[in-house]
Amino acid sequence: MDAIQAILTRRSIRRFEERGLPPDAIDRLLEAAMAAPSARNAQPWHFIVIDERSILLEIAGRFPNAEPARYAPVGILVCGDSTLELSKGYWIIDCAAAAQNMLLAAHAMGLGGLWTGVYPREQRVEGLRELLGIPEHVMPHSLLLFGYPAETPPEVRRYHPDRIHRNRW
Repeated sequence: MDAIQAILTRRSIRRFEERGLPPDAIDRLLEAAMAAPSARNAQPWHFIVIDERSILLEIAGRFPNAEPARYAPVGILVCGDSTLELSKGYWIIDCAAAAQNMLLAAHAMGLGGLWTGVYPREQRVEGLRELLGIPEHVMPHSLLLFGYPAETPPEVRRYHPDRIHRNRW
C-alpha cells in the first residue's frame, strides 16, 4: 500500500478480532512513531505498550472514550517528556505526528487502529498517570489502540475545496 492510499483509506477501528499482535508488529509501529518529525529533532516522546488485559479493561472502564480498549489486544500510550523538549510547547505537535505515523503504519500492515484523546483532559491525564505510574515530567498525550480489525468502515472523502485559500484568505 502506498502512502497516499494509506492516508486516504485509513479509518478508526473500534472493534478488533480476539487474536493478539506479533511482537515484531508492535516494534514496527514504534519504529514508525519514532520516525515522525519533531521540533528541532528533539523527539520528546516515550511510549507505554499496554498488552495486559487487566490494564486495558481498567482503561476501558475508567475512560469513556477508551471503551474499545476492552477489545483491543494492544494499546500504546504516547507521552511527551518536558525534559527532552527543546522548543517549549511543541511536544504536543511532536506526539501527534508520532501517533499519526503509527496509525498509518498499522493500516499499511493490515491492522486496525484507534486514536483516543488524553491530553488536555485533566481527568484522563491524571487517571493514566496514576494507573501507569507515569512521572510528573512526562505528560500522557494519546492512547492508541491496535489489533486486527473486526469491522470495515466505509471509505470517506474529506476533501473540501472551499477550505483552500491560495496566497491570501
